[in-house]
Amino acid sequence: MPDNVQGPDRSDRAALRADCASCFGLCCVALTLTRSADFAIDKDAGKPCGNLQEDFRCGIHTELRTRGFPGCTVYDCFGAGQKVSRETFDGQDWRGAPRTARQMFQVFPVMRQLHELLWYLTEALSLEPARPLHGEIRRTLEETERLTHLPADAFLDLDVAGHRDIVAELLLRTSELVRATAPRRKKRDHRGADLIGARLKGADLRGVDLRGAYLIAADLTGADLRLADLTGADFRDADLSGADLTGSLFLTQAQLNAARGNAATKLPPSLRRPAHWDR
Repeated sequence: MPDNVQGPDRSDRAALRADCASCFGLCCVALTLTRSADFAIDKDAGKPCGNLQEDFRCGIHTELRTRGFPGCTVYDCFGAGQKVSRETFDGQDWRGAPRTARQMFQVFPVMRQLHELLWYLTEALSLEPARPLHGEIRRTLEETERLTHLPADAFLDLDVAGHRDIVAELLLRTSELVRATAPRRKKRDHRGADLIGARLKGADLRGVDLRGAYLIAADLTGADLRLADLTGADFRDADLSGADLTGSLFLTQAQLNAARGNAATKLPPSLRRPAHWDR
């Protein structure tokens, strides 16, 4: 990592939060949109969304859900947008410097993956039961951060999938150490489970492995999810009203944004209550 570049803020992960004001609307251009319940239009990667304004702001930001774009409210770049815009391309936007456009749109999804890994690794480093792994976690975090500072042309040759595998294995070991501190029960592994529409109201899910579980439209009202591993769990339209998510593992803002909840939902301090929960 360059000496003059700081890594992510390990106390609140500020550098890993999207700052749309410092981005050139990359998620509105670089990504493919498919007409569905999530998006009102079809859009090819590299083509600006019709709602993107000249100042790179969304013209219907406050109306996305009512205008047929709930998928946009769920998406989270983990701060990759501003990193690519302001650092990798040194503030040159794709409109003012069209020659950068194609490469910028290719770099963005790679950077987004790296920043997501930084989010998980930063959390892992804060978990006391995983202290035996902290040295390895710190080295992996620093290597991941180093990759985010590579020049633009180096991103296209990165083996991101291979690096993700390394991080995933480390996070799994971290999860096992932390979840071992939860109360023991007969069934703790629901990895990748089909729990679509499941009735889990008030369920004690402390320490349960829910990585990659399908919890779409599940009733999790009042459920206890402390110390549960929620890596990649699909919470679309799940009801988290009154649920306790404090101390849950590897939960992201995107997962919360996809769910439903209320003022009684308890969240980890690193995450924010989605605005639509109050409506």
